[in-house]
Amino acid sequence: MFLFDMHPWPWILEITFTVINLILALIIIFIERKNPDKTLAWILVLFFLPVVGALFYLIFAQNISRRKIYKLDDKDVKIIRESVNDQIYDINNNKLEFSSKVAELWRHMVKLNLVYGESYLTQNNSIDMFTDGKVFFRRLIKDINAAKYSIDVEFYIIRNDTVGKRLIKVLTEKAKEGLKVRMLVDALGSRGISDRVLKDYLEAGGEVGYFFKPKLKYLNFDINYRNHRKIVVIDNRIGYIGGFNIAREYLGLKKKFGYWRDTHLRMLGNSIQDLKAIFLMDWGVATGEKIDFDEIDFYTSNPDGDTSVQVVMSGPDSQKEQIKRAMMRMITFAGEKIYLQTPYFVPDKAMQESLKMAAQSGVDVRIMIPSMPDHPFVYWANYAYCGDLIKSGARVYRYENGFLHAKTLVVDGQVATVGSANFDVRSFRLNFEANVFVYEEEFARKMEKCFEEDMMLSTEVTVEDYESRSNWIRVKEAVSVLLSDIL
Repeated sequence: MFLFDMHPWPWILEITFTVINLILALIIIFIERKNPDKTLAWILVLFFLPVVGALFYLIFAQNISRRKIYKLDDKDVKIIRESVNDQIYDINNNKLEFSSKVAELWRHMVKLNLVYGESYLTQNNSIDMFTDGKVFFRRLIKDINAAKYSIDVEFYIIRNDTVGKRLIKVLTEKAKEGLKVRMLVDALGSRGISDRVLKDYLEAGGEVGYFFKPKLKYLNFDINYRNHRKIVVIDNRIGYIGGFNIAREYLGLKKKFGYWRDTHLRMLGNSIQDLKAIFLMDWGVATGEKIDFDEIDFYTSNPDGDTSVQVVMSGPDSQKEQIKRAMMRMITFAGEKIYLQTPYFVPDKAMQESLKMAAQSGVDVRIMIPSMPDHPFVYWANYAYCGDLIKSGARVYRYENGFLHAKTLVVDGQVATVGSANFDVRSFRLNFEANVFVYEEEFARKMEKCFEEDMMLSTEVTVEDYESRSNWIRVKEAVSVLLSDIL
């Protein structure tokens, strides 16, 4: 009793944090109503880390879907929904003329993206694909140099290195020419970028936005939510979307990673208007400026090809999981082949079961992941989830020729998706992402060929390989899987 009187603070703090964690646990269970896996993960965090667990929860478990971060006025909502509703009506009444047999064959998925994702189908696009960072960057700089009116750039990562400085210099030169130049970066991913770094760019008339910039320098309660999109729109005519960021490693110039294998698209056609709309919405969040959709002529004829495309966006601002839902549709309707590339393979139970069901039904399911760890916990979670699929008949490959960062899925040589979304819980629920879904046999076959060429640079993980892993690896897998829902 004497010791308690002399040193009461440890007891008081322990009781206080116990009460706080109990309250948070009750909120998680009865108010937040998260899925069971996430609920269990957070309760374990609170139990094993009683002091910092509460702080972790406040920072990493916010539900921002309750905040309307995209502030669209009635006119803008009407523009978007009228076009989408008209196309839904045409599909329901067999009035929509599909430009390709593949798009018509996958009309169920087109409709899903329209109804669930409000993603309009455009059918007059042309697409070029890049898998090498140096080739991608050269073409991007060439297009920027040729721009005449406007340049909108949005990346999760732009580093203040030789590659980032090259991009900033070119954008600065175009701003000096009088073009409207806007650069949007994620405040966490591009933390090396600041107004000081962009001094010349800003003085030239360029504009910058920082997505979820912290109000306090060392405390950001939005840190768990990231704008992971990689979008460029030039002159409202040329669009880029995919997995490449702007930094030395993405061009294979960093020894740690070696060659960087990624996938990015350059597009022409009316799909560019959807990329522009996503950029404008994100720009409004980052800068507080009113979103002005008058910059876009929605779905007017601008023919550049005959490829059918839907641009799908998703993010934690909504309870929906639009990109995940579209991918699941592809997987469950696959009849022959599923080729999936992702650096982070941490699926939730529904996605994992969909892939297992496909493999057990005789579909040729092939998954490619990196052979080197980027984030240790995620890497071992990758291995664990892939091991579960191998036992169901799927084939898993570890890419050995550097680092695999491509985020692609192609099914039956018919429909494919490329974008910023990894095949993991974070991308499906926590990140702001954007993917393109392409309905064209020629493009899908090209993606299959790229996958098969990458297989020649990969090592297949067999059931025997997986079962013979060490006990230490098994421990790392178990811990990573336990935490996978909050990674």
